[in-house]
Amino acid sequence: MDSARFGAEYLDRISEHLYSSVLADILDEAGHRQQVMRPEVRPLYPGAKVAGRAATMLAVEVSELPAQPYHLLMEMLDGLRQGEVIVAAVQAQVRAALWGELLSTHTRAKGGRGVVIDGLSRDSWGIEEMKFPVFATGLSPADSKGRLEVISIRGTIPVGGVSVADGDLIVADSDGCVVVPAAIEDDIIAKAMEKVSGEDKMRDVLRKGASIREVFKDYGIL
Repeated sequence: MDSARFGAEYLDRISEHLYSSVLADILDEAGHRQQVMRPEVRPLYPGAKVAGRAATMLAVEVSELPAQPYHLLMEMLDGLRQGEVIVAAVQAQVRAALWGELLSTHTRAKGGRGVVIDGLSRDSWGIEEMKFPVFATGLSPADSKGRLEVISIRGTIPVGGVSVADGDLIVADSDGCVVVPAAIEDDIIAKAMEKVSGEDKMRDVLRKGASIREVFKDYGIL
């Protein structure tokens, strides 16, 4: 994959100018209508927002301590690339937190931009204090050790009802989490930027009291 897609300049531009709902609209128009994660995947604190490349991992429920606890989790984190977002799914009856403040500290130091988990986190106080964007389905003080274990990394996995491949673009904000497949990313981003520009013009016209029917006819945006 083009290394520029991992760069801060590219990802910051997306984070600054785009948002989840406009990307969802453009993906819908392109026929990709299953790219929004379930609404239960929420930011841990108000204002959290992230754009980055998916680094995927899959965890399952276990009933005893593995011989090497956290083995694949640590392999993933030590191999994290700048510009990546940890995207994880927990296939289990979720009773423990896969994520926490110390893992967030490490991920930020490695250049990771955030975390999206179809599962639980903990240490919300520390994560909010450091303003590291973490999205999860809820919180639990219970540690994952002996309860959850990562069994696969860097594969294509279902997260929040969306198939996510390693390297896909992830954009998450207060509205939710959207997955843009890397293969169509350039076209989707270009069209989303165009739509944001159109929305800005439309917003100015609507503020003046114009008919929404007439404005929609002119701009094709709602």
